[in-house]
Amino acid sequence: MRIKNKFTQLKENGEKALITFITAGDPDLDTTERLVLEMERKGADIVELGLPFSDPLADGPVIQKSSQRALEGGVRTPDMFQLVRCLRKNTDIPLVILTYYNPVFSFGLKAFVKEAASAGVDGLIIPDLPLEESDELKKITSSQGVDLIYLLAPTSTDERIKRTDKKAGGFIYCVSITGVTGVREEFSSSIENLIKRIRKYTSLPLALGFGISNPQQAGLAAYYADGVIVGSALVKIVEQHGDNPDLLIKKVGEYVGSLKEGIPGQFSDFPI
Repeated sequence: MRIKNKFTQLKENGEKALITFITAGDPDLDTTERLVLEMERKGADIVELGLPFSDPLADGPVIQKSSQRALEGGVRTPDMFQLVRCLRKNTDIPLVILTYYNPVFSFGLKAFVKEAASAGVDGLIIPDLPLEESDELKKITSSQGVDLIYLLAPTSTDERIKRTDKKAGGFIYCVSITGVTGVREEFSSSIENLIKRIRKYTSLPLALGFGISNPQQAGLAAYYADGVIVGSALVKIVEQHGDNPDLLIKKVGEYVGSLKEGIPGQFSDFPI
């Protein structure tokens, strides 16, 4: 309910959600905990935590390297759940785990979701789990009160959008471009059409991600969508300053603050 309540609150205030992503355990778990709290303090509304995985197919090189660093640091699935438990002592911000099907399957679907729910996880994103093969996991997440969040892309057909709406929870992750995640200088011109097509078939909040890297792009994304997702640009800051945790916290906080400032509460005209 935290995700639903957050979007409801934001909508009532005429605001859009800033959703930030970092990899759990990069550079270490204690710093990840500090980063989440700092991002919330600087304006993040929802935080996605990446579960380190050796073959993150949907992610670009920045997040792939981040995942590898966390794995080399010994971070495993139980550590993710413990991290969330620690965070829940200090924050009620909605927390979403972004992972791949293999770690969930290896842990056991029921065990993974039950442990996630017990720890305080609100949502689950699994980019490589096809809609057609998600029924079993969807039943389990629904029984545990965890939102299973699906992705839609410019290549998604209207029929697929309709079928996704019937299963999705929390929000729909709208992929702004085809391909993998990563910082991009330009913003796709197909976004408006994508959002309009999805809105025809769902009342769920729509969050736009993949390639958003600066306040102007965040503002453009918020013009169309209910939420803006930023990942690779944040993970790049972690890569640059991971050896100096205090400086890292400062840099990430400043960056998240600038993104939040780039997302106007109300749009009187197209933001340029």
